[in-house]
Amino acid sequence: MRSVLIVLAVAGLAACGIETAGTAATAAAAKKQEVEQAQATKGRVQRELDVANQQMAQRAAQAEEATK
Repeated sequence: MRSVLIVLAVAGLAACGIETAGTAATAAAAKKQEVEQAQATKGRVQRELDVANQQMAQRAAQAEEATK
């Protein structure tokens, strides 16, 4: 009887470990996706900033040309 209780206790504890590992894996996958989306957003914002800076430089050059 005692050995049966020990086996059941060990099985119960092992199941908790598996659930924890599965939860951690799910959280890690979600975090990875979040990081990938953040990197994509960063790239898009950088491209938009580059375009805006280029437009400002062109406008400044045009304004300078117009004042000559």
